[in-house]
Amino acid sequence: MFKGSFTALITPFKNGGIDEKSLRGLIEFQIEGGTAGLVPCGTTGESATLTHEEHKKVMEIVVDAAKKRVPVIAGTGSNSTAEAIALTKSAKEMGADAALLISPYYNKPTQEGLYRHYKAVAEAVDIPMILYNVPGRTQVNILPETVARLSRIKNIVALKDATGSLQQASDTISRCGGDFNLLSGDDANTLPILSVGGTGVISVTANIAPREVAGLCGAFFRGDLSEARKIHYRLLSLHNAMFIETNPIPVKTALALMGKCEESFRLPLCGISERNRESLKSTLKDFGLI
Repeated sequence: MFKGSFTALITPFKNGGIDEKSLRGLIEFQIEGGTAGLVPCGTTGESATLTHEEHKKVMEIVVDAAKKRVPVIAGTGSNSTAEAIALTKSAKEMGADAALLISPYYNKPTQEGLYRHYKAVAEAVDIPMILYNVPGRTQVNILPETVARLSRIKNIVALKDATGSLQQASDTISRCGGDFNLLSGDDANTLPILSVGGTGVISVTANIAPREVAGLCGAFFRGDLSEARKIHYRLLSLHNAMFIETNPIPVKTALALMGKCEESFRLPLCGISERNRESLKSTLKDFGLI
């Protein structure tokens, strides 16, 4: 189920609220570009500043617009286990195919606390779950031995790894076995992750270049490593541009420059600096996106 390029969707805003028209347009752009699945309400979707009602609305729109053409993996994580359970229940009720759960942030749980958190959510909601490990944001690293323990729970089926460590990814894959999927959480590491046994990527760059990110994964799985490597290096400038400032500032700015949404953020995120805007525009022009 979790093989290929999955897009970590932005949440477009307009007049202070969810821009449903732009969101539906982005979904069509993704599906036409060959994206394997849609991931709303994650970091890139500015979930930290969505109200619970907005969170549910975004999930509902994406599930409805996707119309089962591709799976929808809804971001439902929280630093509160009870809140994560509630959001995950909502995702299932709305027809999401799976849930992506960031590890609890700020309160810095122990490895045992992480295990109990995810176990509680998995036991409360019968939906496939993807763990999300991004210690650069959460300050807590889900260690491979903890992932291995969690992988024995039947509906915990995958990990989004944004550690930047191939050693940790390899250790996780070796401990969890072949039925457990590992997805890259860093665009620039997609090809290396695939090479050690990963099954795909949850991608920021795919928001603006879905066909190319999907093409990299497709080439790899066809065994055309030369083509996969060629796409990897072609995409590097875009990957770098997407993180010239805090995600999702660059990617939403890029989509606005491409005419696909408004350039609107929720504080404390704000617009890109003029210097970085010019750099971003140059990269997009070089890639033929504007």
